[in-house]
Amino acid sequence: MTYSTIAKMLTVSAGAIIAGMGSVSIAKAAPPAWCGPKKATLALLDGYGGNSWRQVTTASGKQVVDLCPSITKYEYADGQGDTQKAISDIKGMAAKGIDALVVFGDAGPAVLPAITSVHKAGKVIVPYRVAVGGKEGKNYAKFIGSSFENDGVTWGKWIKSVLPKGGNVLFLSGPAGNSQGLDELKGLKSVLGAEYVFVNPEPFGVTNWDPALTQKVLTAEIAKNPKIDVIVSDFGPSLVGALAAFTKQGRSIPAIATSDGNSLGCFWQESQASNPDFKLFTVATGNDNVRLAVQWAVALATGGEKPTADIFEAPAYEDSVSGKPNAVQCRKDLPGAIYMSSELSPEDQAKAVGR
Repeated sequence: MTYSTIAKMLTVSAGAIIAGMGSVSIAKAAPPAWCGPKKATLALLDGYGGNSWRQVTTASGKQVVDLCPSITKYEYADGQGDTQKAISDIKGMAAKGIDALVVFGDAGPAVLPAITSVHKAGKVIVPYRVAVGGKEGKNYAKFIGSSFENDGVTWGKWIKSVLPKGGNVLFLSGPAGNSQGLDELKGLKSVLGAEYVFVNPEPFGVTNWDPALTQKVLTAEIAKNPKIDVIVSDFGPSLVGALAAFTKQGRSIPAIATSDGNSLGCFWQESQASNPDFKLFTVATGNDNVRLAVQWAVALATGGEKPTADIFEAPAYEDSVSGKPNAVQCRKDLPGAIYMSSELSPEDQAKAVGR
């Protein structure tokens, strides 16, 4: 058999195989319903993006964008905690032709004029999580909130289950007067009766969600209050460095109702045996709030189907008492600064925070 004959046979065989595959195709996953056919560009804008929570949130938002082939360009801007830069970022993204903007308005109503100008220019702009004031349809296309009051209710119900006769409650939140903390307190007080005494300054201990300030505030409260039965905090990982203040005074770490974080979960696993009162309950820390906001922005910009929800409700995540819906989680092989409740995989979170 000559070389040319063999070559001809191989060519015919390959053609037959390919022909036989004619009815078989490599199916691509259909885009989600909120991804419409119209091409558009999208930007995610943070008022402050300089911590691991924001880095994970940003990566989560990008993951959602990647599900929609109609989004032809994605950009990100970090306001770096500077209100003027955040305003400039919003205006700048619109000026360069971005069609849809998802905005974490850390500065609140201070960024509303910029948001309103972009909305009036015909862009799709969706602020989320932090209330910026204004009205939907007049100042922006849609506001995607988070039910912080629901978090307070969830925490309150758990506190009643572990302290049915009441007790002393220390509530810590972020900056003075922040709406998240006020809403959480409203939820707590809707569940907890007079037998639960709040020992913190009204309306909450101010920590700015900063671990160093949290340690300072918690140390002062421990010295001031010989009996603290439960700590409520809306950013659990910031507590970790401060909780040793209890053991230094020969006291057990009390029950904690908070949001989840890998560092907190690992700390509980290491500490609970020597701290008999240290029960832990968490709600999901809320990185996935951005997913709903991006879905809305994409739907409005591309002509997709609008999501049915417009408020993110963080589900309960860990309970050291019941183990439901999860026991306390810890991945010692990964950074402490990730959030096991996030839909983004722990490994992808580690990449997002640069570890």
